[in-house]
Amino acid sequence: MPVAAASERARLIWYGATVFISSAVLLVLEITAGRLIAPYVGVTIYSWTSIIGVILAGLSLGNWLGGRLADRGAGETATGVVLVLSAATSLLSLFALVLVAPLIQGSELDLLSSSFIYVLSMFFLPSVLLGIPTPLLTTLALALDDHTGRIVGRMHALAALGSICGTFITGFVLIQYLGSRLIILLSAIALVLLALPFFRAASKKLALAVIAVVLASGGLTQQQQGFANPCDRESSYFCLRVVDASEQVPFGSARAMVLDHLVHGINHESEPGMLVAPYVHLMQELADRHFADQPQRVLHYFFAGGGSFTQPRALRALDPDASVTVAEVDPTVTELAQQRMYLSLEDIEVIHGDARTTLLRQSGRLYDVIVTDAFHDIAIPYHLVTREYIELARARLRPDGLFTTNVVDAFPNPRMVKSLLKTLQLSFEHVDVWLDEIPSQPQRMTFVIAASDKAFEQDILYSQRGFERSWLRINEPLSRSGDSLADLPLFSDDYVPVERMIADLLLTRKGI
Repeated sequence: MPVAAASERARLIWYGATVFISSAVLLVLEITAGRLIAPYVGVTIYSWTSIIGVILAGLSLGNWLGGRLADRGAGETATGVVLVLSAATSLLSLFALVLVAPLIQGSELDLLSSSFIYVLSMFFLPSVLLGIPTPLLTTLALALDDHTGRIVGRMHALAALGSICGTFITGFVLIQYLGSRLIILLSAIALVLLALPFFRAASKKLALAVIAVVLASGGLTQQQQGFANPCDRESSYFCLRVVDASEQVPFGSARAMVLDHLVHGINHESEPGMLVAPYVHLMQELADRHFADQPQRVLHYFFAGGGSFTQPRALRALDPDASVTVAEVDPTVTELAQQRMYLSLEDIEVIHGDARTTLLRQSGRLYDVIVTDAFHDIAIPYHLVTREYIELARARLRPDGLFTTNVVDAFPNPRMVKSLLKTLQLSFEHVDVWLDEIPSQPQRMTFVIAASDKAFEQDILYSQRGFERSWLRINEPLSRSGDSLADLPLFSDDYVPVERMIADLLLTRKGI
């Protein structure tokens, strides 16, 4: 093969590799964006819509700019500059987070608007810049090979394949093993290394200048603590933190587990039976009250969701004879609870997997109590509120069993609660909604729903142990306020509009 032909072939391969890697890096940034903003706004369909929309908008603009630059004769040096600038702006995304987060948290913005501004300020510029190389390099490749269709098709295929690989490697590997900040740093380094061969025809001053831009971006981000990770651990599912919560207990020490930006439980160091959160206390009181006429009965509990394991831990202390099974999807949550939340798994069966799938496989077992306490941020996972899940739970309960769940929703018109109430009524004779207090103004509340074929006689429950508390059954007030049950949807696997039902939380400050 002639030397010129070999050189052209090598350049075509390098152009294709650059398109592949730059496209992969863009999707690495997209997946990592969800983890970076999760501690501030959680993870919802709205946050992911913002991420995908902003990055696609930036990519589209970048493709257009790349085509314009190609028409104006931009070449390899321009490609190198763009790649270096994309590395610099990727690093600066962490600086932008440090800069923007205090402003947004101190504002009156809702979760949807906050998500959009976070992503726009952090990742729009990198996505624009990473959209430029594909049309630019495609044009340069066409100057080396006159097979237009083959070149264009190859470049588009490599861009798509790179995006696919970037998505899978980030979601399945990088987030779990490296953490979000290190991923951003390594992405920037990869882009710089990718850019270097494109500067072979450029002056040394230009090459040094663009490298200095990257170093300055990294230094500025480091100076502003942009590489400091707020998470104690990062798993495939959550940013996990454990924070001191001693001020929330009457004595001793306590810790709270925070998944993304929602507290998932508070555990006391020396008093495992202390249930600090009123809704957790209530779910245990409901179970105690439900079986109060059978004091010698050994109860079998199934928990859909572990989190801080607050109620299972308390149950083992309060009723050592009880059988406790917990389905927790994230093994890292369990590990951190053991390491930092005073949890012992002695006599607690933990199954690491999806709660619904786990319950489906428990075909030979029946439970007395099923507790659903699982959240993706402030929303219950869709598949744990549907008619099909509730029918499955009913089938796994004994005839006199109790189903309880807690729901974060807006008072005084909790549409999510009402739709779930309506759905539960298809499978249970008695469904009750409880609150620890009736707030004086609209706000976010945690409701507890109890369902069984046995009625609770009282409209007010007083705690029998632990903190002195009382809870109100609010079925009647709910029926008279806001949307009626008839106007709200039943939840099914085919139709479960959770975000629409909790829109008051996502589109106002109530959800913060």
